[in-house]
Amino acid sequence: MNDPVNDSVNAELQELAESVFADARGAGTGFDAELWKTLDDTGLARLTLPGDAGGSEGTFSDAAVVLAAAGAHAARVPLVETDLLAGWLLHSAGIAVPAGPLTAVAGELEVAGTGVRGELRRVPWARAAAGVVVLTAGHVVLLGPERLTVTDGANLAEEPRDTAVVQGEVAPTAVAALPGGAAEEFRLRAAFGRAQLLAGAARGALAASVRYAGERVQFGRPIGRFQAVQQQLALAAAEVASASAAASAAAAAVTAGGFTAAASRFAVAAAKARTGEAAGAVARIAHQVHGAIGFTREHDLRLTTTRLWAWRDEDGSDAEWNAEIGAAALAAGPDGLWPMVTGSP
Repeated sequence: MNDPVNDSVNAELQELAESVFADARGAGTGFDAELWKTLDDTGLARLTLPGDAGGSEGTFSDAAVVLAAAGAHAARVPLVETDLLAGWLLHSAGIAVPAGPLTAVAGELEVAGTGVRGELRRVPWARAAAGVVVLTAGHVVLLGPERLTVTDGANLAEEPRDTAVVQGEVAPTAVAALPGGAAEEFRLRAAFGRAQLLAGAARGALAASVRYAGERVQFGRPIGRFQAVQQQLALAAAEVASASAAASAAAAAVTAGGFTAAASRFAVAAAKARTGEAAGAVARIAHQVHGAIGFTREHDLRLTTTRLWAWRDEDGSDAEWNAEIGAAALAAGPDGLWPMVTGSP
């Protein structure tokens, strides 16, 4: 049954998010400080965190709306890392959440009292973060930029994926015991956030392709009027619809039951697998429609397609999550399979 109040709130939130990200869209690389300030001012930067952690107390369905818009417009900000991962992990561990953009990573650190030493690889946005939160064996550690030696790195979309080396002392208030179940929830939260971004990026690539097909004239008419192009765009649209449905189902599941519920784990796995599969198909069709121009650095199509290629392998590939779905289906058995798939009792 539809909830008209919630539908109205989500529509207003989507309108706000689309406006914010569309205004900031650009072909630059690295952290977009101006966009981050806007997100901070509007309460979108820490949407799901509680008020005492500087958050807006939104739902995961709200987060899905914002992240999809961020993906569609190739936003250069660490939204998933700040809100869903670092902020949540710090608050859960009883560590004060600092202001500014944050990032989080599961990694191996040697922790002895307040002494910390180790190397962290492929840390998202480390060079721009006001704090790097590390989930390590038995501990949650907050590292300020002054404690880190950062070597720049990047994924295929030129988003920061840096190497950070730490050796020294941190404040006693920056280290806490790892809460029970936090490691598994961290993994699911990361996959959930990445799935929402993927669904948005697929939508952005499709929109760009439809627009280009209507503008590019060949043999006296727009290429969008040719049946072969229409068929390819229809296939891409089906992939986008499927990815969006899976991502929305995951958002509804975790909003209703949190990340610890079996139904939520299954929904997140399905969302990450399905959006990952859609990423390859949509990117391929988008470049086929655009032809050679779509592969040039000057064209904006690369902003979404390179993210589709990069994100599908981050936070677990579609093959990894499909294997988990298969294991869950076998464990459920003949009588439990249908309730698991449909989310019914």
